Amino acid sequence: QLQLVQYGGGLVKPGGSLALSCAASGFRLDYYNFAWFRQAPGKDREGVACLTSSGGGANYVAAVKGRSIVSKINAESTVYLQLNNLKPEDTGVYYCAAVYSGRPCGFHMDEYDYWGQGAQVTVSN
Repeated sequence: QLQLVQYGGGLVKPGGSLALSCAASGFRLDYYNFAWFRQAPGKDREGVACLTSSGGGANYVAAVKGRSIVSKINAESTVYLQLNNLKPEDTGVYYCAAVYSGRPCGFHMDEYDYWGQGAQVTVSN
């Protein structure tokens, strides 16, 4: 059974850092694209970062580019999102998602077949 289970999240002060992880049970990570999405209160879910199945390509939205890193460890079947220099506007529920693909990753939610349960990230003093 293919399942994504997320860990991490919590309350962080502005300027702080946070790491989210996504344990991918039943997946061959090198066959799947992974992405992180987030949903702020009252807003639509949006893409944050994604990683192509080969591990050679990562994409970031402008809002987090330069202060986030998406990575994976195939042997651990885990995908990570590191967020640095957090801002209040980073607050939201973060979701990891996966799709069987050999194409470059993107941020169209409809493309992703598997989703984690979500993790709350709150950036506030």
